[in-house]
Amino acid sequence: MSETKIALVTGANKGIGYEIAAGLGALGYRVGVGARDEDRREAAVQKLRGAGVDAFGVPLDVTGDESVTGAAELIERRAGRLDVLVNNAGISGPPTGPGWGQDPTMLDLDVVRTVVETNVIGVIRVTNAMLPLLRRSASPRIVNVSSSVGSLTWQADPGIDIGPIMAAYAPTKTYLNAVTVQYARQLAGTNILINAACPGLVATDFNGHYGPRTPEQGAATAIRLATLPDGGPTGSFFNDDGVIPW
Repeated sequence: MSETKIALVTGANKGIGYEIAAGLGALGYRVGVGARDEDRREAAVQKLRGAGVDAFGVPLDVTGDESVTGAAELIERRAGRLDVLVNNAGISGPPTGPGWGQDPTMLDLDVVRTVVETNVIGVIRVTNAMLPLLRRSASPRIVNVSSSVGSLTWQADPGIDIGPIMAAYAPTKTYLNAVTVQYARQLAGTNILINAACPGLVATDFNGHYGPRTPEQGAATAIRLATLPDGGPTGSFFNDDGVIPW
């Protein structure tokens, strides 16, 4: 079995996910580029390889059981284990009015279900499928890409500008944070560290390229948590400045 560390990043064909893959690749990781769209996935793989990254494509739709099982089987064949899982894939859902806010009084429940399916259930589905491979690693790490809007402490503080009301998207990140804590509790005493990362307000097509941060800057915290030393923190929520309150 190769000593090169193996990482899987979901939603890695563009934006923050791509930069997480690029950053891990620059550190010498062999990186699986998880993405649904074949053309975009393979374009990302070729771009990463052109930059010197040992990258390979992983067909992956986090909302599909068969797709996720197939991704785990592919990594089993290609690498035999997994050292890092970054659950980055996510969606916001459409706005309910002008701008990109989501008024809770106007929400389409099907939209809520769709966002939860990707942002929360998809993370659970992928994590559980990859755990057998992660357990084969000497220092496995799981990073769930969350958002500052997932902090109930910040959302409830009128003195903090947390951005527009996002009644479909924001609660899924709160739910994801809570799930992260539950995994940390369950995996306590093992060598698996799991944390949530906030990339900040990053300008990507996810938000119409609105925000002061670049995708490279947004990837930094996730890369740091993916490469934590043994004995590092687990079950916490971080941004560039440190721990974020739940």
